[in-house]
This record gives sequence, C-alpha cells and structure tokens, in this order.
Amino acid sequence: MPAPSPADLRVPSTARPLPSVPYALQAVAAYAAVRLTGLLALCAGAALRGEDPWHRLDGRWDAVWYQRIARDGYGHEIRLPDGTVHPDLAFFPLLPLLERGLSAVSPLDAADAGLLVAGTASFAAAAGIYAVGAHVAGHRTGAFLAALWGAVPVGYVQWMAYTESLFTALAAWSLYAVQTGRWRAAGGLAAFAGLCRPSGVALIAALAVAALGVRGAERRRAAAGVLLAPVGWLAYVTYVGVHRGSPTGYLDVQAEWGNRVDGGAALARFTWARLTGPWPSPLTGAALCAGFAALALLTMHIVRDRQPPALLAFSLTTVALSLAGSAYFGSRPRLLLPAFPLLLPVAGWLGRWRWGVGTVAGCALASGVYGAVALLGNGPP
Repeated sequence: MPAPSPADLRVPSTARPLPSVPYALQAVAAYAAVRLTGLLALCAGAALRGEDPWHRLDGRWDAVWYQRIARDGYGHEIRLPDGTVHPDLAFFPLLPLLERGLSAVSPLDAADAGLLVAGTASFAAAAGIYAVGAHVAGHRTGAFLAALWGAVPVGYVQWMAYTESLFTALAAWSLYAVQTGRWRAAGGLAAFAGLCRPSGVALIAALAVAALGVRGAERRRAAAGVLLAPVGWLAYVTYVGVHRGSPTGYLDVQAEWGNRVDGGAALARFTWARLTGPWPSPLTGAALCAGFAALALLTMHIVRDRQPPALLAFSLTTVALSLAGSAYFGSRPRLLLPAFPLLLPVAGWLGRWRWGVGTVAGCALASGVYGAVALLGNGPP
C-alpha cells in the first residue's frame, strides 16, 4: 500500500466533517454480515453437540465475573487449589454498571443485558471504525476496515458479554473526535473507556500525543480533552487503591491474577516451549511466530504510512500492553482487538483489489469456523 503523503493525513484544526450516513450504514451492514456468519457457525456447531450457543456467549469465563459484579457488587474472590487468590477487583466497572442498569429497567437478567450491551456496542464500534478509516483514507477503505475488524480470528469475542466491543466503540469515536477537532468529546469518551478496562491508558496516551501537535487557539480545547481523558481510569484505580489500602492496589490485584509487566519474558518462554515441545506443539509454535511476524509487519506499515499521531500512539501502546505482561496467553489476541488502526493498510489494499470483497467473505467464514471451535472448546479466549 503506497504511503499516504503528510498532506493526506493532516487534519486542519477547523475541519469538522461528519461521516457519510449512507456509507456508514453500508459499512455497518458489511460488519453485521461478517459477524452473523460467525454466529451461524457457532449455532451449527452447538446444534451438532446438543449445546446452547447463547450460554457460550454470555455464561463463560470473564462474562461470569462481570455478571456477578452486576448483581452483587465487588467483593467476591476465588481461591485456586495452588493457593492463589483471584479477586473481582481486576474487572473495571462500566460493563457491570450497564448490565445492572438494563436489568433494573427491563426483564433481562445480567447475562442477557451483557449480550445486548456487547452487540449494540459492536455496531457502534463498526460505525466508529468506519468513520476513522473514511476520514483518513476514504469511504471504501473505511468500509473494508469495519468489515475486517469483524473478520479477525478473535472477532467472536465482539458478541460475547465482554468489554471488547464497548471499549472499541468508545475508543473509535474518541479517536474520530480527535481527528475532527472535537477535543472535549474525545476526552469524555476516553474517560468512559477508562472505566471499561485497564487498556484505557492507550487511549489516554493517544490523546496526549495528538495534543502535542496542536497549535494556536485549539490548544485550550486540546488541553481540556487531555485532562478529562484519564478521569475514569484514575477513578477506578484510586478506588481499588483505597479499598486495598495501598497506592499500588490495582497492580497488586493484577499480580494476584498472575499478570505483571515483564517486558514479554513470559510470552517468549511460552512460545519457545511450543517450538521445542513434543508434537503437535511445534505447529503451535510456528503459528505463533507467524502471528508475531504479521503483527510486526502491520506495525511497521502503520509507522511507515505515517498514520495520524493519535491512531499511531493508540495502536503502538495497545500492542505494547498486550505483549509486555505475563498474563495468560489466550487473552492476548483479544487485548489486541481494539487496535483497529493496525488493519488500515490491509483495508486500503483490499479496497483497491477486485477480489477484495471475496477475500473478506473468505476471512469471515474462516473466522466464524475458528470462533465456533474456540467457543465450543474448553480454554478461555
């Protein structure tokens, strides 16, 4: 993909365009078709096994923790056979608050409310991703970007009762607000994103980096957005710190879950063990290396293409956060899911290729099958 010129990526401080509604609807429809393909694959697989597909989306893994918080508030923890303790303070409060609120005003229980939030947020995310892509590289690229985001292998998480779709929706529209000079809106959306998950720091960093390039009268608005952005994240981290009686309370909670910043040492050990282990681990190790190579290639592309500073900072920080911790490996791909600007080079290429639509359709089918296998399996995503 040819690198856009700086003029292509520069956004005048007075520019405030809105995304084209007809094009945005087409992009969201394409995204919906991709995810419906995945849902149909899950339903078919569940029917063959005599299982309830909805339980696989709203009743497993982290979704159960969020629903318990929605019903009972914080204070639950589990002790594993090895003596380690997992407290629910590791989970940020925005999704449980929405689940509780919906449950209070509707016949939905917390599980169904979580699915509704995730599904609705996924469409908002697709629209926001389209808006960012269209603003940077045109309507066609924006539509392909939204569809590609739904077709990534771990895209099945987007319709689970998880925070990925909610966080990505807030992040995408915050980044779009930055691109169009709406700094207070960007900061407000980032503040809510900071109540959603710890990787909200990536969005805070994105706004701060983008504000460095602001000149003239817009500086005051940019400063207001930057100051507002960390409010949600700081509020919850402070709450955990007070609850634990320690300024490092949230880091302590993460450590209890086995997640520490180790610069990628745990990830390297995990990959090396798969490469040198008995069959079929070498195949797994080779697949991991291929995934890392693809991630590195996409990262180099967005740097070379000189994406707008906010998008670049958001993606690079998200990648760093996903690789530098010692968390369970299975959660890493979904930690990368909000970094949709990584897909911009691919979306631009597909938008110019005559087989672009067919390629996305093939990716959607492969993603759907992979998602069904993952969801009907035992390991957490």
